[in-house]
Parts: sequence; C-alpha cells; structure tokens
Amino acid sequence: MNLDINDLDLTDVARWPAAARAVVILFLMGAVIFLGYWFHTKDQLAELAKVEEREVGLKVIFETKAKQAVNLEAYEKQLEEMRESFGAMLRQLPNKTEVADLLVDVSQTGLASGLEFRLFQPRSEIPREFYAELPISIQVIGNYHEFGDFVSGVAALPRIVTVHNVSINRSGKGANGLLTMNMTAKTYRYMDEEEAANKNGDTKGKKKKGGKK
Repeated sequence: MNLDINDLDLTDVARWPAAARAVVILFLMGAVIFLGYWFHTKDQLAELAKVEEREVGLKVIFETKAKQAVNLEAYEKQLEEMRESFGAMLRQLPNKTEVADLLVDVSQTGLASGLEFRLFQPRSEIPREFYAELPISIQVIGNYHEFGDFVSGVAALPRIVTVHNVSINRSGKGANGLLTMNMTAKTYRYMDEEEAANKNGDTKGKKKKGGKK
C-alpha cells in the first residue's frame, strides 16, 4: 500500500495507517535515543574511558608493588650486603694518621721491586664528597719486569691505590737497557663528617663570592 504524506491528517494521528504510525513511532524513539546519548550517555562514556585508563595504570602500579612486596626480603638482604661492601671499601681508605704509613708502603714496594726512584712527590689533596684524593707523582728507573712487580705490589696493598697516566721511555744511551716510567699514583683518604661539612661550606662560600663578582 502506497502512503501519501499529504493525505495524512496531523490532527488525527489515530486514523493514520498502521505503517505510518510505526514509522512515526520509530522516528520518535530514534530521536529520544539520540538526544539521550548526546546529552547524557556521551559524557558518561568519556568518563568511563578515563576511569578504565586509570584502572590500567593502577593495575600496573599494583603489580609492581606486589612484586616488590614479594621480593622485599631479597631486596633487604641485598641492601645489607651493599652496606657491608661499602663499609669494607671505606675501611680501605686511610685516615689522616695512616696516610704517611701508606706513602711509605708505596715507596717500599717500589724499592722491593728493584726500582730506583727519581721522583716521589705527594701533591695537594683534592677534596671530594666524603673523601680526599691524594695524587703522587712518581718517576722510577728499571725494566719492564720490575715495573710489573711494582704495579702488582701496589695493587696488592691493603689500602686502595690506583695508577694513572703511565708512560715508559728509554732512559738514554748507555743506560744498560733501563727504562724510565712516569706515573701518577692516587690514594684516597676518608674525611670525617666535620671535614666534609667544612669542605662543603668552603665550596658554597666560593660559589657565593663568584656570584657576587
């Protein structure tokens, strides 16, 4: 059956054909659903998406925390081992009264290796965060075997000594094949809290003076 819209009486919808009334009802229902979505459901869906995104992030945080909680005992054990290791390293740093003995140990190691010292000159301390660096300029005469014994002996000392800027040259004509080794040995001294505080205070003071200029 063909419907002609012009034949429909808007004031008497009850007399419309069933097909026409069904179309109007479906249109009204669609309009209500669209308006409800546009003015109400759309914002709720956007809020839901945000909440779901937060939920994913919270799940990741929860899983991370859960893993940390499970491994807490292992982490605490590892931290304790790190503290013990750090303490052992600190004990390898001499204090003020032990530095002189350490310098003697370094020089005695060189002599015991058969080297002849031409230079053994401790330089000024270089303060660091909680320790001071003590560089020593060294020049010795000997051969490769003696140099190796010396470096190995320094590395075996109970205190930390590192070797830097090593250069080896021939000692010159008629030197019976001897070589000259120049190097910088660095040892490290532990600074107590008072020294470290004074060092930090001096550093801040220098920065302020520099800023005023």
